[in-house]
Amino acid sequence: MTVDKARLIVCERSGRWAVALRRELAEAGVRVWETRSLPECRSLLAESPCSFVILELTSAVAEELLQYMTRLERDFPRTKAAVVAARGLAEHQWLMRESGAVHFTCSPRRLAPLAETACRHLAQAPVAQQSLVERIWASLPWKDQRITQSQ
Repeated sequence: MTVDKARLIVCERSGRWAVALRRELAEAGVRVWETRSLPECRSLLAESPCSFVILELTSAVAEELLQYMTRLERDFPRTKAAVVAARGLAEHQWLMRESGAVHFTCSPRRLAPLAETACRHLAQAPVAQQSLVERIWASLPWKDQRITQSQ
């Protein structure tokens, strides 16, 4: 397993928050990684432990999310988390903040403060050491379409 640079990870079922966040971050050039489950999110965090993760709170996963948040700080101390939710769950804001959320929002139309917080965190994350080939690939516009080298 290789440790990658910090990522912006959105863990949600629908994709609605990720779409709105991509729109908000269009000019910043920040890639949004999507996961559909907390175990899948945990796998990405294991690869990129300095990431910023946005977790969707729903009635169905409220208890599981609370447990996840309390373990997050212990298991990934350099990761920061924010929580997004439907307006009907706004009363859970302070519980989520108490469990470690650095931001909480119920409005996909008002994501600028969340995007700014995520960008600040990602800008402060340590940069992984790269070989010359990795640095060249990272600078190319088609960097996500790598071809394997034959030796």
